[in-house]
Amino acid sequence: MISSIEKEIVSLLQKGDKKAISLLYENYADALFGVIKKVITDDDIAQDVLQESFVKIWRYAKKYDSSKAKLFTWLYRISYNCAIDKVRNIKNKSGKEVQIETSAVYKVSSTELNQDVLDIKTHLKSLDEKYQIVLNALFFEGMTQQEASDELNIPLGTIKSRLKIGLRELKKIYNP
Repeated sequence: MISSIEKEIVSLLQKGDKKAISLLYENYADALFGVIKKVITDDDIAQDVLQESFVKIWRYAKKYDSSKAKLFTWLYRISYNCAIDKVRNIKNKSGKEVQIETSAVYKVSSTELNQDVLDIKTHLKSLDEKYQIVLNALFFEGMTQQEASDELNIPLGTIKSRLKIGLRELKKIYNP
């Protein structure tokens, strides 16, 4: 049995009426926060995820289909998935650190180093800043192209283009 408030919320969501968000928050925020807290124990992060959930709910409001799921089930899935995504994101960011000091892979004697490329950071500074940022993220901070895209808030295609152009410009410096 669908309550009258649920019918009103669904109707407002389908119309894109912003009043739906207020009603959703009043009627479902506590329950959704409880769902999120089962995945994320930190209150501040859980509050952020709740906010992200409401943004997604609003963004996908017109896609809700009452014949496929009850409103709360739909809200639950979005909130739960946002919480899982946040946990994965936190784990991925904490896994970025590479401990070079304890690795034997990077222990190279000075006779094995190409002295011509030791000044790469100096030459990198001669490039346009937008290329410097991408090359630094990818080569000196050890990020993947996708991580750099997320971290720098630059589209993945732009990251790839700037990488290609930046490397081409460096090649001009080293192989004139």
